[in-house]
Amino acid sequence: MADFSTEEGKAANKNGILRALFVGLALIIQILLIISFFTRLSRYAEWVQNVTEVIALLMVLVIYGQHKTSSMKMPWIILIMAFPVFGIVLYFLIGLDVSTRKMRERYQKIDHVLFPALKDTADPADLEALKKENPAAASIAQYLQNYASYPVYRNTDVEYYDDAAKGLEAQLRDLRKAKQFIFMEYHAIEDKESWWRIEEVLVERVKAGVHVRVFYDDMGSIGFITTDFVKKMERLGIHCRVFNPFAPGANLFLNYRDHRKITVIDNRVGFTGGYNLANEYFNVTHPYGQWKDSGIRIEGPAVQSMTLTFLEMWNAVRATDWDDPDALRFLKSYHYTAKEPTGFIQPYADSPMDDEQVGENVYISMANKAEKYCYFITPYLIITDEMNHALGLAAKRGVDVRIITPGIPDKRMVYGVTRSFYNGLVRNGVRIFEWTPGFCHAKMSVADDRMATCGTINLDYRSLYHHFENGCFLADCAAVQEIKADFDRTFKECREVTDEYHIGRRGTFKRLWQLFLRLFAELM
Repeated sequence: MADFSTEEGKAANKNGILRALFVGLALIIQILLIISFFTRLSRYAEWVQNVTEVIALLMVLVIYGQHKTSSMKMPWIILIMAFPVFGIVLYFLIGLDVSTRKMRERYQKIDHVLFPALKDTADPADLEALKKENPAAASIAQYLQNYASYPVYRNTDVEYYDDAAKGLEAQLRDLRKAKQFIFMEYHAIEDKESWWRIEEVLVERVKAGVHVRVFYDDMGSIGFITTDFVKKMERLGIHCRVFNPFAPGANLFLNYRDHRKITVIDNRVGFTGGYNLANEYFNVTHPYGQWKDSGIRIEGPAVQSMTLTFLEMWNAVRATDWDDPDALRFLKSYHYTAKEPTGFIQPYADSPMDDEQVGENVYISMANKAEKYCYFITPYLIITDEMNHALGLAAKRGVDVRIITPGIPDKRMVYGVTRSFYNGLVRNGVRIFEWTPGFCHAKMSVADDRMATCGTINLDYRSLYHHFENGCFLADCAAVQEIKADFDRTFKECREVTDEYHIGRRGTFKRLWQLFLRLFAELM
């Protein structure tokens, strides 16, 4: 494993940082070159201006006609109308959704093989039982089954971790017990101490004959690892792939990233939650004060949904990736007797390859179905008008709606945009809390002591509309109570800022600056 205390290790780490800087610089150069092209045509100024205005108008009409929330369309429309050349260039480089027909067809082809097998693993009686015992939760489960194709399971155990470090320790224990295969899919992997502990176990399991696959997002890991990471994994006997390698100017799939966090062991045990496999998530390092994250461990038939989610991504990124003609061998059913057989578990995933905003709809449904309270925790709060309305309406109905955001930001501009949404929420009765010890990266919701979610989905545009995400919907199991207890503890460590963000409590300049930042909210 790499040692970053050595000159070789320091060089590798420096290489990763330089690569990240190069990516940003390359994107800026692209924008400047295109703008420069238009500038050089200054002798044809009137002609260029007329053409640009026509293109801008056509683009505005096209964007306006898209089947998207107005919260995502209006910033682009304003930006293009105010700064035509810059707005058009930025939209084509970053804002345009160019999931190609071939790419969509590739996912559909793989899903056609995998999802029927998943359906066979579920018992329809589980959903019917949920409808009788908890109609509010059943309506969300029905939606996930109908529109995301992920069934609800009953005979599965769930363990909740209020700290990412606890999740890592549990993961290591279960990884050591793997007998058949290990699948790991993460947005970010940092080739340092926390990963080395995992890597050591993976290598030992490979030597024992276990099939191991590691999958990570290139953008998410770009400052953490070098381009030699894949070669290193392969040398160790670990199969490794990269999601959507970043190539400025050549990659039209830039806007979509793999934000999922999944570990699957033998199709029997699965882990997910907010944490990536990097030191800061486990408080080994403290770049933003204390780090608050969470995760869950599930054991039983519901894990098969997570196995499928991994197999879909592993095989679909490139046309040459479909090398699992017998992928169903990983989804074989087995007998399991849960320690807590009465709870309902429903792992699910969200994809930008369709027009269904699964993650957002689950959160909106949680607010709509809540009768007493509905709590959320998120590192970023950049929401659509639809979600804003749902949260405000729930509060107006008398539901205690609360949102926890970080007290120390990891990205100051994004933090400014996050705070710009406070006023609209608190005017309708939503309470806002900032976690003072540091940065909260957990992504969870809980309502009425009856249902909860835990996963990778932030309350921001990128998570809800552009990223591949995953989560787990829980109903009437002990983990729901544990999540609620964690919220109660976390509130005590927060500063409530509700009153501060009522009308008239912010300066004019601050309000204008935050509104300006919202023009770029979809990019953050």
